[in-house]
Amino acid sequence: MPEPGGKKYDTRRARLRKDAEDAGISDQDANDTANETLQDDPSWQSRGPRTERGRGPKGERSGNQHND
Repeated sequence: MPEPGGKKYDTRRARLRKDAEDAGISDQDANDTANETLQDDPSWQSRGPRTERGRGPKGERSGNQHND
């Protein structure tokens, strides 16, 4: 599943932006429209961290118990 910042996501955003520009939408509005379209589509949204390390420092993760 493509995620924001990935190559497939960026390629899709560029194509959507070009299509919007070809339809007569201004550059800035075309960029905003492309981003909104991808962000609203669940198949293009981030799934979150894939590893424990991606969740942040071990002491700050939710659900951890400290025995200090």
